[in-house]
Amino acid sequence: MKTLVIIIHPTLENSLINKRWIEELKKYPNQYTLHNLYSLYPDEKIDVEKEQQLIEAHDRIVFQFPFYWFNCPPLLKKWLDEVFTYGWAYGSTSGYKVANKKIALAISAGITKEDYSEAGRYKYTLEQLATPFEVTFNYVKANYRPLFAFYNAENNPSTESIEENAKEYIAFLEAL
Repeated sequence: MKTLVIIIHPTLENSLINKRWIEELKKYPNQYTLHNLYSLYPDEKIDVEKEQQLIEAHDRIVFQFPFYWFNCPPLLKKWLDEVFTYGWAYGSTSGYKVANKKIALAISAGITKEDYSEAGRYKYTLEQLATPFEVTFNYVKANYRPLFAFYNAENNPSTESIEENAKEYIAFLEAL
């Protein structure tokens, strides 16, 4: 079964990392369903039923986004609030439609991995800052997997590091 990659980037045209990840994913159309929320919902009016059907049709879901202000873009939060509804995602015998699905995050971070450490500038790792996602996905009984990241995106990363990371991203997805 294909992996659903939900892309949440409000300014994808200006992205280096997320654009490159998408280019790499497009090489494998039989393995990945690409679903760009900002492209589909520029008015942020989410088709909840369509989104739920898409989730139900996939066993592996990856949320791909840049880390802004130590968080996700606002459309992802809105999407989670509207799509993960009571009776569908949790809370009833007919719910838990996300149960046992493998879910992961793919995050592009502007700052360095060293800054995202307990001894670093921001005192927390990216994994610690992503804990609310882990708790959310555990709450709906999904199988939350470790995240994938590109660090230091805002400091002119080398073409080589971007290319290497894009290949690592595919390997990460294949191992889900």
